Amino acid sequence: MAGTMQKRLLASLTLLLSACASMTQDGRGYPSLARRPAETARVGGEVVPDPAAQPVQAQPSPADSALLQQLAALSAQADRGKGAFDRIYAEVAPGISAASGAAVSSEAWVGAQVDLARLEEARYDSVYALASLDTLYADRMKAQAEGSSQGGIAEILAARRMALANVDAQNDRIDALKAALRQP
Repeated sequence: MAGTMQKRLLASLTLLLSACASMTQDGRGYPSLARRPAETARVGGEVVPDPAAQPVQAQPSPADSALLQQLAALSAQADRGKGAFDRIYAEVAPGISAASGAAVSSEAWVGAQVDLARLEEARYDSVYALASLDTLYADRMKAQAEGSSQGGIAEILAARRMALANVDAQNDRIDALKAALRQP
């Protein structure tokens, strides 16, 4: 009986202490993330930022002609990938849709898998262009941070946005065709 009483007392104390530990002095459950006076005060008092000393945000520089040529080539490659995908999609989508009720490993199902592979291959140019634009963006951001290059980020992002829209649309169309087929 005494052992049971001690266990209950210990459990009650544990709950009480855990409740106390989670409360702060002001009664809130978590400490404030606001700056403490010691974090903002300096020797001699507060430091008020001087608005004249603040750096001026420069307008982004336009892209250089070499970058614009590279972006044009990558955009054209993405467009070629979109065109190839659209052509192959028009050829294979009806056959894949017709195989939607086919058993796994049947001739119709295998044919649909081959057609899906053709679609994946047809979108190579779009995916490659998007990956190249991602790399170009990362390289340009690094160069700007190091001060060895200026401008071109907005142009890269615009080209990337278009390529990404193409790849996303292609992914959606392939996923819809795959969803119509039975899975192994």
